[in-house]
Amino acid sequence: MPNRLATEPSPYLLQHADNPVDWYPWGAEALDKARREDKPILLSIGYSACHWCHVMAHDCFEDDEVAAVMNRLFVNIKVDREERPDLDQIYQTAHQLLTQRGGGWPLTVFLTPDQTPFFAGTYFPKTPRYQLPGFIDLMENVARAWHERRGEVLAQNEAVRDALAQQQPAAAMQSALTEAPLAEAVRDLAQAFDPLWGGFSRAPKFPRPGELFFLLRQAQAGNAQARDMALFSLRKMASGGVVDQLGGGFCRYSVDEQWAIPHFEKMLYDNGPLLHLYADAWALTGETLFKDTAEGIVDWLLREMRAPAGGFYSALDADSEGHEGKFYVWTPDEARALLSAEEYAVAAPVYGFDLPPNFENAHWNPILARPLNEVAAELGLSGEAAAARLGSARAKLFAAREARIRPGCDDKQLTSWNALMIAGLAHAGRVMARHDWVDAAQAALDFLHRNLWRDGRLLASYSHGEARLNAYLDDYAFLLDALLETLQAGYREQDMTWARALADALLVHFEDAEAGGFFFTSHDHEALLTRPKPGYDNATPSGNGVAAYALQRLGHVLGEARYLDASARCLRLFHAHLIQQPIAYPTLLAVLDETLVPPRVILLRGPAAALREWVTALVPKLGARDLLLALPNGLTLPDALAKPEADRPVAWICSGTACQPPVTDLAAVSP
Repeated sequence: MPNRLATEPSPYLLQHADNPVDWYPWGAEALDKARREDKPILLSIGYSACHWCHVMAHDCFEDDEVAAVMNRLFVNIKVDREERPDLDQIYQTAHQLLTQRGGGWPLTVFLTPDQTPFFAGTYFPKTPRYQLPGFIDLMENVARAWHERRGEVLAQNEAVRDALAQQQPAAAMQSALTEAPLAEAVRDLAQAFDPLWGGFSRAPKFPRPGELFFLLRQAQAGNAQARDMALFSLRKMASGGVVDQLGGGFCRYSVDEQWAIPHFEKMLYDNGPLLHLYADAWALTGETLFKDTAEGIVDWLLREMRAPAGGFYSALDADSEGHEGKFYVWTPDEARALLSAEEYAVAAPVYGFDLPPNFENAHWNPILARPLNEVAAELGLSGEAAAARLGSARAKLFAAREARIRPGCDDKQLTSWNALMIAGLAHAGRVMARHDWVDAAQAALDFLHRNLWRDGRLLASYSHGEARLNAYLDDYAFLLDALLETLQAGYREQDMTWARALADALLVHFEDAEAGGFFFTSHDHEALLTRPKPGYDNATPSGNGVAAYALQRLGHVLGEARYLDASARCLRLFHAHLIQQPIAYPTLLAVLDETLVPPRVILLRGPAAALREWVTALVPKLGARDLLLALPNGLTLPDALAKPEADRPVAWICSGTACQPPVTDLAAVSP
């Protein structure tokens, strides 16, 4: 018999609907039952594309013996971390406090009936292995502690609650804002930098777009060290197997230091920022690798992740047919059988098929093992002939792969993740002059506006025709930033109207007007164990950082002091943290940078066709601090943008409160 998850719209919860576990979704029914029956809660948090979540499901949650113990001892709650990042954030932090190490998914937390965690872990097998206890023994011990050593558990609970409360940022004595954290962040990243393979850690390696975003901003400001670290890392990532060399798009992370073997899930949220980065890297260098990587992300996005109504799905699973990576990997014999001898002679050395197997000692995950021009020279081919053979080989391999059984798709459409992709798509479309990408970004915005904006408030998730869940800070902040990117790529009146409404809603529903900063949940959200105000960047940028960044930019564009003041209050709250550990806060570093030197706002007014010519000429010359809005004649505009219509392009340029006289000479607009 299906359990209570069978009526939930989340694809992840539906994966567990036929478990013998008496699962509840998070909500009043489960929490009331725990209090009424004085039972601890077993909280399991994961997501649909997570490989180890599937492993624990097969080991434990599909097993009748394990389920019987779970049902006897606990109230069992299953949570999709993508739908409930508020809960995931709280209990990941609690896991770190309780275990003194980082968490991950699946997250397994035992709570007292008042929602306080008293034991935590991640993956557990049914029987002891991987130096982990068996799940049945663990559950018996946890339940025994609750019933027989309750005094100790409750005393620990007090300590956990106090520790969670102390995680909140507190404004320190205000020191002057200086560039010191920017320089310190570059130095810290240089110390962590891997000079062989790029990135800033040992294995496992995550792309960490926030740090690369910061470094590229510093590169555009003339910092050669920042430029070298960012571009080297982006090259190494694009040459590895963490990017799908046949179908485009990045996997979540690499298990090795060489970016060769990923966990094969593909997530929407990191591909959007990575698209932004690769477009900027191409604009800085003109390198084909960066252009190809950006185009690959968009090809994958529009082919596999776009819903019919214009929004974007959340993720693709790591597994297919019960095996991780099966959809993506090859044997040389499979490849050789599909290709002509001439095609294989090029493709094998380029994709690494002539090297020892790199996946589980039996298969090959394609990487860019050798440069195409080097292979062409060895074979006595021209660059054009080698590129044609590789293109033909890639097309054949891709077509054969398309006939395989596909990984599952998590088809819910999250506001925050869509916003990250819209921002990347609009930015890359503008930088790379791909108007079709801008059209796709605007179509996704229109989808969100139609389906997830209700009565001046956002909802967080859309699945199978139903929008649900009170939206979080990230939804509002990321979407405001996406609107600002899209307005620069192609101004639409409705987008500016929505941006102003979102900014106002951010201030009303999320800001701590006294202490500064923004809570992750709205003022009328369900009361939880604690109410975080996160500032550091994680796999996604921090909501506080993006809110402050977007409000500051919108404030400069519109001359709106309320937005600028809210951004300044947020920066002041986190300023001491930026000084102490700057590389944890790359998005807030961008806020600091644009506080010290305000962005240059360039407004173009005139006939649409002539403005397009100016935009085409100006975009390649713009820096990270430049905001360009092309406003054709005939638009209804906010007062700050309502410059006089003209029969030829006119530029109005302001930086902070200093504005220049109108400019009619294109050459005078350039930096």
